[in-house]
Amino acid sequence: MPHVFEYAVLRAVPRVERGEFVNVGVLLYCAPLDFLRAKTFVDAARVRALDPAVDVELLEELLGHLGSSCDGAAEAGPVSATTRGQRFRWLTAPRSTVIQTSPTHTGFTDDPEAEVNRLLAALVLPPVTKVATSPLEPRL
Repeated sequence: MPHVFEYAVLRAVPRVERGEFVNVGVLLYCAPLDFLRAKTFVDAARVRALDPAVDVELLEELLGHLGSSCDGAAEAGPVSATTRGQRFRWLTAPRSTVIQTSPTHTGFTDDPEAEVNRLLAALVLPPVTKVATSPLEPRL
């Protein structure tokens, strides 16, 4: 039986005053299965296209801390003592920082781990270019 889940896209906003962003991850929360996960991927070239001076290593470190917060790790600080639902709400709260989230969206899933991987591939990872295998097959 499918379960309702919520997700938000993590965005790198290297120059907050410009409001330009690159998707760098997803957060997925499924209350019925007590599941909360963050998956990230930073495409340094895409982020540097918005700001050549961006510190990509710091961005990756901040995303790692966000992942620790998501997991409830002790090093994340006081947020680790909250429930998964509270952590999801805290992580998706609007903010004006280098890492921001999209509005939350919902869906149904039987497998939240597979869903977070699907969302990462669809919304964050660079698209895969398909090579035509025959002269009649269109190139993508």
